[in-house]
Amino acid sequence: MGSVKVTWLGHASIQVETGGQTIFFDPWIEKNPRCPIKLKDIRRADAVCVTHGHDDHIGDSLQIVRQTGAKLVCSPEIGIYADHKGIPYDSGSYPLNVGGSWETENFLLTMVFAEHSSEILGDEYQKDGTVMPGSGAAGYVLQIVDGPCIYYAGDTGVFGDMALIRDLYAPDLAICPAGGKYNMGYREAAYAASLIRPRTFIPIHHGTFANQMLDVKQLEAEMRVRAPKVCLVQLQPGESYEIGGQER
Repeated sequence: MGSVKVTWLGHASIQVETGGQTIFFDPWIEKNPRCPIKLKDIRRADAVCVTHGHDDHIGDSLQIVRQTGAKLVCSPEIGIYADHKGIPYDSGSYPLNVGGSWETENFLLTMVFAEHSSEILGDEYQKDGTVMPGSGAAGYVLQIVDGPCIYYAGDTGVFGDMALIRDLYAPDLAICPAGGKYNMGYREAAYAASLIRPRTFIPIHHGTFANQMLDVKQLEAEMRVRAPKVCLVQLQPGESYEIGGQER
């Protein structure tokens, strides 16, 4: 397996390209003011992973599945919601719960715990503010065959069992929120990096709104104290980071 390309699409949206396959995490495209691409530009996707039902995370995931034929990876509750929207449960989707995995020839995708609230803010919420029952939030660990391991945390606060994610999966790259307010701030994100101990840490979920900005110097200062061996990589929306196999 060659290098893996990780692209930040603004806010919490991530695109991973590996071995001719494309995997999206929480793709919020059309109403994301920082996203550099348009929904119509997405013509290839093999998996679309949703961490929880908030509208900036479930985003455009269902439409991407419809227009590309990708598999929707999500909680059972979001899978049921998607079934009502024309994406058949267990055939158009692959619902998981924490600890469950989806294995293909090229990667293993495992759902892991996240500390965050969530109901489903879907089409109904956009129309009239209706909130649908949800099931909380999750993260994902993407283990690429003969390649790196990537931990995508989704929305979360720091929690002690991030150490279990380290011990079980040894992520080479951790992609974690660092915008504060609705998830981790500087101190919490740096402490998360100390628990996970990846080679590289990419902060996301910042810069979209005025109340969730990132002062990278403050994050760097916290990282120097709490996770000095972890490389902090700050991307701008549309920028990519390439990571190869056998990083450690």
